[in-house]
Amino acid sequence: MSGSLHDVKNDVWMRAVIVSVILLFVGAAAYGAFAVGVGTVKKNEWDAAYDDYNEAKAHLDMLVESETDDPEASFEEQKAAEKAVDEAYDAKVDAHLSYLTWVTAGKTILVMMIIYAAFYGISGFYNSIQPEEEHDDHHHDDHEEHHGSASPILMAAGLMFFMMGFPGFVNTCKSILGLDYSAEMGDFGMSVIGAAILIIGIGNWWNEDLKGHQEQIATSAPFQGQDIRKAGMWIFLISETMVFASFFSSYLRMRTGWCTEWAVNAGKCDLVDTQTASDLLRHEVGTLLPGAINTFALIISSYTIVLALKVAKDVNWEPSKNALMAKLFPTRKKAVRNYLIITLALGSMFIVLKLVEWSHLIAEGFTIDTQAGSIFYVATGAHGLHVFIGLLVMLFMIFKADVLENGYDEHNGQGIEYFGLYWHFVDLAWVAIFPAFYLY
Repeated sequence: MSGSLHDVKNDVWMRAVIVSVILLFVGAAAYGAFAVGVGTVKKNEWDAAYDDYNEAKAHLDMLVESETDDPEASFEEQKAAEKAVDEAYDAKVDAHLSYLTWVTAGKTILVMMIIYAAFYGISGFYNSIQPEEEHDDHHHDDHEEHHGSASPILMAAGLMFFMMGFPGFVNTCKSILGLDYSAEMGDFGMSVIGAAILIIGIGNWWNEDLKGHQEQIATSAPFQGQDIRKAGMWIFLISETMVFASFFSSYLRMRTGWCTEWAVNAGKCDLVDTQTASDLLRHEVGTLLPGAINTFALIISSYTIVLALKVAKDVNWEPSKNALMAKLFPTRKKAVRNYLIITLALGSMFIVLKLVEWSHLIAEGFTIDTQAGSIFYVATGAHGLHVFIGLLVMLFMIFKADVLENGYDEHNGQGIEYFGLYWHFVDLAWVAIFPAFYLY
């Protein structure tokens, strides 16, 4: 919740509905440009490279089977043909990965924009049709406790229904995509309804936060005098540290070849495949680029969230004398909003590059059905989920910074501060994951 009270009319939420439509257009445009446009070109290049590989392989097979009166010449010709096959194979793999890059990027952006639009659209529409509340600035008690909220119950119920139908939801989505899976419309409908309830619960929480209430202060040890939200965030981050510590311990155990005595006695240690993503990624600098770019993207995003907080709390803020910066950040309110938008863009790029990287690894045969694969995908996937959840929260923060009269300022800027703690944790977790899972 914010640290101040605001009179927010319901028609303000229609702006969220309009933004949701814009996001859908952005997603469709990205899909059309990347997955359909560039993807079609790359698919043709992949098909051509595949044909070249088959021709080179057929030529080699013909030379192997043929008899010649000049063995030395035949040997040299076979060596040249083998080299041509290797080059054609590498070209085919490169063409395939290039195709996957653009298609995966386009599909990922489309799905992300649909989810962003769903959060904005459903939350905006739900709040826009609510009865207007009377707002009296003269009758608020500064020490008034916050009333009970239905948001946690709605979010929990929505999440429960979504997860109950999730397996069928996944199979139905695969069926829609043309894969060999049967549609399960009952479970699909349950997940969709659950997702709608979840978003309504989040939208109700957004509405409560936008209108705000006085900051609650802890009254007992060990957090006496501290903002309750701040103490709660630190406790949450401590629990998250334990989660990621379990991922690292599993990975280090596997990489060091450590095995329990019962597994040694059962003869199971020799059956473990310890090839990891780093073994596939570190052979070429180019294959490390998605992870390396993501590292810098998250570090920069931590900086931009700090800049947003700094501007919000700076009562003496003035536009930059640099013409470009002054145009990007013309007012204090727009500066905070635009820094948050930059943070959202960097985080979204992280998700896109992560799924592009996953598509390459899966194409190389590194799947989740191995011990190393399960550790890698669960650890990096859990981190990616934390990033994506943070992006959904950031959607509301951008909306709040835009619709409030003064946006975030010195009175309610602690919302950015507390979210920043979470975002810095996500950043630090990746700074540890990248060298461990990609370079070691």
